[in-house]
Amino acid sequence: MDSHRMVELAQALAAAKSRQDVPTAMELFHPKMTLEAPALGTTARGPAANEKALLRFFASFPDYAVTLEGHAADRDTLVCWGTARMTMTGDRFGVRPNGRRAELPVFIRFTFEAGLISGERFFFDLSELCAQSGVSTDAVRRALFGPSHPTGQGEDTWQRIPG
Repeated sequence: MDSHRMVELAQALAAAKSRQDVPTAMELFHPKMTLEAPALGTTARGPAANEKALLRFFASFPDYAVTLEGHAADRDTLVCWGTARMTMTGDRFGVRPNGRRAELPVFIRFTFEAGLISGERFFFDLSELCAQSGVSTDAVRRALFGPSHPTGQGEDTWQRIPG
């Protein structure tokens, strides 16, 4: 697939997600679509799981909007970067957010198959989202990953590493 078409698909998906338009987003996905958000510990594969993941994400961030500002591509992968704006709401993360809209740099890796998006890996800084939302990153990690997961352990574990 040429890079121009990849960018068109990524821009169309960004626009659909910024409107929380799940049906339009789903039309852009290949049936084998894998949607990943490592910061949230989520991976969705296939149409039903992707639709559920998008609906859950928009319930948590009902005003989500993303602007893609740049990209780089090879013959089957596109990486975009830009800014996401979103307000954390609800109790999914086990915390009470401050209601302020966060603004975060993001980068997204897309893969393609048969003229559609077959993979999206959405990267953002969970700690920055938590800081702007007035919540503890450690509390959110525990809610997402559980207390026995390495990212759910203790306050500021990374700061205790020597050197």
